[in-house]
Amino acid sequence: MTRPDGREPDLVTVLHALGDPVRLELVRRMAEDGESACSPDGVDVPRSTLSNHWRILREAGITETRRAGKARLMSLRRTDLDTRFPGLLAAVLAGGRR
Repeated sequence: MTRPDGREPDLVTVLHALGDPVRLELVRRMAEDGESACSPDGVDVPRSTLSNHWRILREAGITETRRAGKARLMSLRRTDLDTRFPGLLAAVLAGGRR
C-alpha cells in the first residue's frame, strides 16, 4: 500500500485524516456504498472544502480515485488499509455508531 507520493502511509497520517467529522462521514459512506462522487448528496460543506477533504484522504492512502468520463469517483482502499493496519478501519467505523 503506497500513497500517491510513493511512500507508505503512517498511522499518524491515517488517524489525522480519519479524525475530521466530514472526512469520517465520507469514509463511512464509501464503506457502505462503495464508490462516491466528488460531491455526494447530503454533505453540506463548500465545494473547495470538500476538495480539500478528498485530497487529505487520498494523500493519506485511504482512498483512490477513478475517472469515469468527466466524473471522478472515490473509493475506499479497505483491503490495503486492513493489511497495513489490521482492525483499525473497522474500529474507527464502529466507534462512531455507539
